[in-house]
Amino acid sequence: MFLSTLALWPKVGLLLLAGVGTGVANGIAGGGTFISFPTLLAVGIPPLQANVSTSVGVWPSYVGGIRAFRPHLAGQRRFIVSLLPWCVIGALSGTALLLAFPPTLFARVVPWLIAAGTTLFALSPLITRRLAHLDHTHPARRRVLHWGVLVVSVYGGYFGAGLGILLLAVMAIALPATLNELQGLRNVIATIINAVAGVVFIVRGHLALQAVALLLIGTYIGGFAGSWLILRLPPWVVRTIIVLIGGGTALKLLLSGS
Repeated sequence: MFLSTLALWPKVGLLLLAGVGTGVANGIAGGGTFISFPTLLAVGIPPLQANVSTSVGVWPSYVGGIRAFRPHLAGQRRFIVSLLPWCVIGALSGTALLLAFPPTLFARVVPWLIAAGTTLFALSPLITRRLAHLDHTHPARRRVLHWGVLVVSVYGGYFGAGLGILLLAVMAIALPATLNELQGLRNVIATIINAVAGVVFIVRGHLALQAVALLLIGTYIGGFAGSWLILRLPPWVVRTIIVLIGGGTALKLLLSGS
């Protein structure tokens, strides 16, 4: 592609900007991988290497989000620890699938998965009201949470684009929490999933190290900026933005695969 012929410094600037854009998107709702992954492909990085490099490079975007949402995470440590096994097992399974099979394995499934997650998130206030008679410790809610996090973690270890949107969908149905609390938890869980996948990819040595370094810088800045922005908007605006990002992401994938 044309971008792969660019000189060093224009590539550096492009990757930094892609990192910032990715971080902002992840700080708001998720889906930032759809900025970073195509950019890495455009500068000449092979698909598998671009995929695993993105998984490692986007990690700071969630860390920046954790800093911004720290007040909304108070008292959640034990709950987060209880989800660790599901995140780790799922992320390891996803990375194993990615390294064992072609990256296109789930290509036709991904847009429908994100569309379903976005729809669930959009309908979560209605679903939550219908389930209001169930205590938040009810086994049904716990099953939805644990198995939902496991499935999303597998997806996160495999590809991860739209990871934040899917996590929000699962937690919005299973947890009696405010939107800001959900956003904070989403950042923590996504950080864990990406960290587990990142360790596997670092050990396997598939990374484009220079691109990863630039993404690490850009996504941290963007992640903090996106979370800072979203905290200052009314909940209904935040929910609308998340639904639009999720719907746009699913539509883009469907059209690109047709």
